[in-house]
Amino acid sequence: MQPAQVIPGVDIVHIPSFAAQLAIPGSRFEHVFSPQELRHAQEHPRRAEHLAGKWAAKEAFLKAWSLSLLGAPPVLAATEVNFADIEVLPDQWQRPHIYLRGAIGQLCPWDEANVSISHDGAYAIAMVTVVNS
Repeated sequence: MQPAQVIPGVDIVHIPSFAAQLAIPGSRFEHVFSPQELRHAQEHPRRAEHLAGKWAAKEAFLKAWSLSLLGAPPVLAATEVNFADIEVLPDQWQRPHIYLRGAIGQLCPWDEANVSISHDGAYAIAMVTVVNS
């Protein structure tokens, strides 16, 4: 029996820069979050900081996926990634969890994806590990 494979991905976001981009009407950030993620973010007093953490988690997830394919071509072109299909929402205990939908959900080969998000000052950071047993 082969041991489980754990593959990490990490991303950091400068919150003030992210907030400025988020505030621009028609920016790409209007479409990278699912309606559920946006509703959840409305409950937080620091909305931009909260969404910056979710954005870092989405990017960290894609980095872990890419690393898992080292030496093989991507299974989904970068232009075909729908970031809203990588949902970062709380689980039943309010811990961040990654839910995959759409094409990404169908193509994902892992048993689980774990996420940790932290904020400190002007930065949000996320660490994602994908696990395949």
